[in-house]
Amino acid sequence: MDAGLQAFTEESRELLESMEDILLQLEANPEDEELVNALFRAVHTIKGTSGLFGFDHVVNFTHRAESLMEKVRNGELNISNELLTLLLESRDHMNVLVDLALKGENDLLEGVATQGETLSAQLDHYLTDHSQQQADTSADESKSNAIASDIQQQPKLKNKYWHISLRFGKDVLRNGMEPMSFIRYLETIGDIINLTTLDDNLPEPDTMDAESCYLGFEIDLDSEADKGEIEGVFEFVQDDCVIKILPPFSRVELYLQLIEELPEDNYKLGEILTRSGALTQRELQEILAEQQQQHDSLEDGSEQTAQPIGELAVKQKAVESQVVEAAVSKQKNIKAKKEEENQVVRVSADKLEELINLVGELVISGANTHLLAKKSDNAQLIDATETLTGLVEEIRDTTLSLRMVPIGGTFNRFRRVVREVSRELNKQIELVISGGDTELDKTVVDKIADPLMHLVRNSIDHGIEMPSEREQSGKPAGGTIHLNAFHDSGSIVIEISDDGRGLRKEKILAKALEKGLVKENQSLTDNEIYRLIFEPGFSTAEQVTSISGRGVGMDVVRRNIDALRGQVDIDSTPGQGSKISIRLPLTLAIIDGFLVQVGKSSYVIPLDLVDECVEFDQVASDTYQGSNQINLRGEILPYVRMREIFQTAKQPDSETGRNKSCENIVVARYAGNKAGLVVDELLGEYQTVIKPLGTVFQNVKGLSGATILGSGEVAMIVDVPTLISYVSEGDRTKVTD
Repeated sequence: MDAGLQAFTEESRELLESMEDILLQLEANPEDEELVNALFRAVHTIKGTSGLFGFDHVVNFTHRAESLMEKVRNGELNISNELLTLLLESRDHMNVLVDLALKGENDLLEGVATQGETLSAQLDHYLTDHSQQQADTSADESKSNAIASDIQQQPKLKNKYWHISLRFGKDVLRNGMEPMSFIRYLETIGDIINLTTLDDNLPEPDTMDAESCYLGFEIDLDSEADKGEIEGVFEFVQDDCVIKILPPFSRVELYLQLIEELPEDNYKLGEILTRSGALTQRELQEILAEQQQQHDSLEDGSEQTAQPIGELAVKQKAVESQVVEAAVSKQKNIKAKKEEENQVVRVSADKLEELINLVGELVISGANTHLLAKKSDNAQLIDATETLTGLVEEIRDTTLSLRMVPIGGTFNRFRRVVREVSRELNKQIELVISGGDTELDKTVVDKIADPLMHLVRNSIDHGIEMPSEREQSGKPAGGTIHLNAFHDSGSIVIEISDDGRGLRKEKILAKALEKGLVKENQSLTDNEIYRLIFEPGFSTAEQVTSISGRGVGMDVVRRNIDALRGQVDIDSTPGQGSKISIRLPLTLAIIDGFLVQVGKSSYVIPLDLVDECVEFDQVASDTYQGSNQINLRGEILPYVRMREIFQTAKQPDSETGRNKSCENIVVARYAGNKAGLVVDELLGEYQTVIKPLGTVFQNVKGLSGATILGSGEVAMIVDVPTLISYVSEGDRTKVTD
């Protein structure tokens, strides 16, 4: 049962997230039947699986939402903004109910119960009172009449029998119902022409529950009864079953819908057509017989083959071509989904984390083995350890890729935020997402979600103007917020931009002076002024709203980004908008590094940020007088000695084995800026397992972590972005101060 609950937890979370995404898509495409069907399936699945575990509160509430979605799917209700808002609120309440159920809390809290009663009343209103819906329909009466005319002209199948597609729920037996009694009752109101027993959901014998029902039926009924009378046969189990009833000579579209809703199984084309009621068993047998005759008449070795079942069914006018095409499409989709399911294995996040930690230890051990092999001066052993190192690198890359996920899932969460907050503020805002398939470490994705939330809400509240203000400025009434992600120089860049009013430097600077963050005559660049908004308690809002204005949040954004070894930059144009760029490492676990030595200490520079290496003596003659800049092939390159930055004593030449000092410059690039890092010795590439710095070193600048070398020595990982920033801005202050 623990394993079952774990599976339910994962599935319900995915379905609830899917519901929110579908509802937000429906706002833009309310006529999309695929989205409506997907939403109904999600609600139905949550209800069904909740019932298996006895989560009655979830089942009772979800049943109302499912009934409402059924009316939408049948065309009895139209999607409106009010209905979408209600369904989004219902989805949130379902999420709360599922959380409480998983915690074992059977008694709802007062606030949760009250919220549930309010939402249930609103859902019941839609289920019982369609006056508003009818008013909307009458306003488009001419359109409705045209649609009705089209429906009348649509082809109908010649099937003269009622077709009943019946799937019993697992709890039917537990509730005291006997499935065959309903079949016997059907025989009292008509003749059963065809009865196909389905066992699609039948599990393996070892896992079968004797009290659960796994049966389903496809029934062709010859009866003079109406649909209401046939539905009445299943009155006592209608909440525990999935029942579809198609009248004789139904329109093609109803059969197409039934084919789409067939459970995913390895059906043959003929089975799909009979199970949907498009063909009777007798018609299928006749088609199969003709196919066999064609096969027998062909000579041995002939390249010709008998006609497919679908072509023969259309040829005999037993079924419309659209139905055959839908059945073939269903068959292909089933096969594709089966292949996809076979390729996907769910792995616990804890197990994956443990695997990555073990791979990290393997990298360190491999480096130690290779070092010992070099010391042994055994050529064969060195070759063997180099081969081992290559395999370890492949294992490392494959393992890290398991934890790489697209950032699009995080971006999609903000659709709901933009929709609701913009409505609360009476603004018209569209969220545009690009680069959603860009992948990065799941750990980074989880930790960047909250900072992104703050930035998006700030763009909505502070960035985008009111519609009237935008129109006065010659802009469209509706504003746009753009979320974008892309890879750049071994990092991922996330951009949050808007076409709003932009940041006002004068206002920011005045507030900074008031709070004592800057001095009266202090000269600041535009970027330095913009970055003041990340100071604790800083806010230029004239009034506090429920969204922002208290000066909390942006400093948390910066702290969280710093904790991820990231950087944030701001670009703004008054009256045109702002863009905040966040640059993050792809992973927080293992990287390719470049090992260097400064004095007696070893340092690792992330290899993705290294452009080239040159001997300092070769370019020393081109050093600009009185400055830490050199002319590197016509390009001015600022540089800094890491020995000075980290206050490391120079190692005597007698200990290094060198006759004279021979420094090297490592040219590093980050976010479009370049700088030289002067080191004593280049030791080559090195697989680096990132170890976090302890609390004692958390505030040390210029270092982003540590690693363990094969010799057991600890090497510090250089924070290249910070060093480049200090070098580029000409700040000669010790980074570690």
